[in-house]
Amino acid sequence: MRSYLLAAAIVAIIVGLAHSLLGEYLIFRKLRRGTVVPDQSAPPLQERNIRILWATWHLASAFGFGFAAILLSLAASESAPDPAILRAVVLAFMTASGLVLFGTKGRHPGWIGLLMVAVLAYLGSIA
Repeated sequence: MRSYLLAAAIVAIIVGLAHSLLGEYLIFRKLRRGTVVPDQSAPPLQERNIRILWATWHLASAFGFGFAAILLSLAASESAPDPAILRAVVLAFMTASGLVLFGTKGRHPGWIGLLMVAVLAYLGSIA
């Protein structure tokens, strides 16, 4: 088992869970009336805007879980991981980390978790 890749997968899962659960609790619970999908507008956003934001919010977590599954597969593989796949994972998480860092001026801690995944995946690619 490749420990750096396993650690990267675990961090990606934690970040995805925190993202979805905290988003539901801190943002979306205030925008729904007993429904799964938020159904209230939040000016200047209309209800349809809130619905796609909700879907996109959880889509980000779903992609994180997908990347975690790839990292778990690479960690457990008997053969050497494909460098192109690891480069893609590192680039995706580095880009995501940079976007969150820049977009929130460093005030949102998500960039740290995303950067951790990128660094661990990179270390897994050279170990």
